[in-house]
Amino acid sequence: MSQNIKEIMKPFRDRIDAIDEEIIALLRKRYDVIEEVGVFKTDNGIAPVLQDRVDAVRERAATMAAEQGLDEDFIRHLYAQLIEHSCDLEDQIMTRLKSKKAS
Repeated sequence: MSQNIKEIMKPFRDRIDAIDEEIIALLRKRYDVIEEVGVFKTDNGIAPVLQDRVDAVRERAATMAAEQGLDEDFIRHLYAQLIEHSCDLEDQIMTRLKSKKAS
């Protein structure tokens, strides 16, 4: 790629990089809430995965995607991965807390 093209592309790449930073910061916030949920569920004997909530989150994301002109199938897939990882994280938190209480 010529130097001229790289210079022309730089502002676009900088904007994408800034958006990526925002996405990562939002994921950090989401994980912080997941930790709180894991504590709450452990303290109150609630199951780690509530399928109706998982389904609702995926459908809400797909609806928001459609409203924004994004590919609904891609967003469903993305959210499936996000939810799977979130559930794994929540399970780890709950397991850790339960083992602390048991000891």
